[in-house]
Amino acid sequence: MNAPLIDPFARAIRYLRVSVTDRCDFRCTYCMSENMTFLPKADLLTLEELDRLCSAFVRLGVDKLRITGGEPLVRKGIMTFFGAMSRHLASGALKELTLTTNGSQLAKHAEALAACGVRRVNVSLDTLDAAKFQAITRWGRLGQVLDGIAAARAAGLRVKINAVALKGVNDDEVFSLAEWCAAEGHDLTWIEVMPMGDMGEVARLDQFWSLKDLRRRLATRLALTELPDRTGGPARYVRVEQTGQTIGFITPLTHNFCESCNRVRLTCTGELFMCLGQEDRADLRVPLRADAGDAGVEAAIRAAIARKPRGHDFDYSRATVAGQVTRHMSHTGG
Repeated sequence: MNAPLIDPFARAIRYLRVSVTDRCDFRCTYCMSENMTFLPKADLLTLEELDRLCSAFVRLGVDKLRITGGEPLVRKGIMTFFGAMSRHLASGALKELTLTTNGSQLAKHAEALAACGVRRVNVSLDTLDAAKFQAITRWGRLGQVLDGIAAARAAGLRVKINAVALKGVNDDEVFSLAEWCAAEGHDLTWIEVMPMGDMGEVARLDQFWSLKDLRRRLATRLALTELPDRTGGPARYVRVEQTGQTIGFITPLTHNFCESCNRVRLTCTGELFMCLGQEDRADLRVPLRADAGDAGVEAAIRAAIARKPRGHDFDYSRATVAGQVTRHMSHTGG
């Protein structure tokens, strides 16, 4: 049996997030500029190469795999990849195979995802107002996403809603989003907007809304009980006593979660980022394509994990509008 992946700060790496494409059918204002230049398709790892890299991580003890993008479900042939990864669920080596999606393609793929062993999905949904939704996503249609969420539920998938807190945009929907999620049976997680990539005309300093303030607003009407739940992610959770639902808070700016970080991120080009908020990376495509065999790929992974930093470098205190990390969120997969 292979020794597990342990970083320099004694954190076991058990969670891999894999961006299978940088492309998306939305252009959310906090994630992408409207006129994005995407990678040439020839630069992307093939689905077979993604399988080989993910399988190497599974052999090294990773037991949670989250597929991201861009929008992962726009990648041609992606269900073939999910089908291939399901063998690791069947063997017991992988405990969870899941994805984060904007929901636009869920109506088409929900049943197939469930058949591959996916049990829950995270859907990015920042507003229930159709006009606001179009303004945030630029290209998105709210009805299509709501239909996708309904299809996911019908297929037996548990849905968690991820909402980015945007001052002056959805700060008036704190209670309506919580009420809708409670009625529909969805958990809800709020996320602080992260300083990644140049957004052109959008000023992140104006968008940023501290989740400390959001949580205080929730507490004016709802009884919130702190929960010890840890799902391998950065969220801190509360239970809403009136409804029994769970609400999470991901706070990379106001309270970082680095001390318990157990994940790394693989891009669609084979770069491994050991931290979302740092620029250091390891190019795993080189050993993958150098015919170094599984041993060479695994050695490259171990060498990369040995460089994992203690924490990230997200900081709005510098009072600059541009991202503190130059790459866009869609490149690394959030």
